Amino acid sequence: MTSTPSLHVNRITCTGQGLCAELLPELIDLGEWGYPILKDPAVPDQLRAHARQAVAACHRLSLHIDRGRP
Repeated sequence: MTSTPSLHVNRITCTGQGLCAELLPELIDLGEWGYPILKDPAVPDQLRAHARQAVAACHRLSLHIDRGRP
């Protein structure tokens, strides 16, 4: 049995650029100050490639995805 990978935001390093929400609107909203709010940290199979792109595009390295636990 494998676990679903999940997204995490480092709120200390995030500067609220909003690119993550543009690239992954299915899982990320922006709050009133422009900082990301995860709708659901679990990344479904069909969104894993998009989640990896959003993580790679984060200029501050504030968005992370873990692999889940077996």
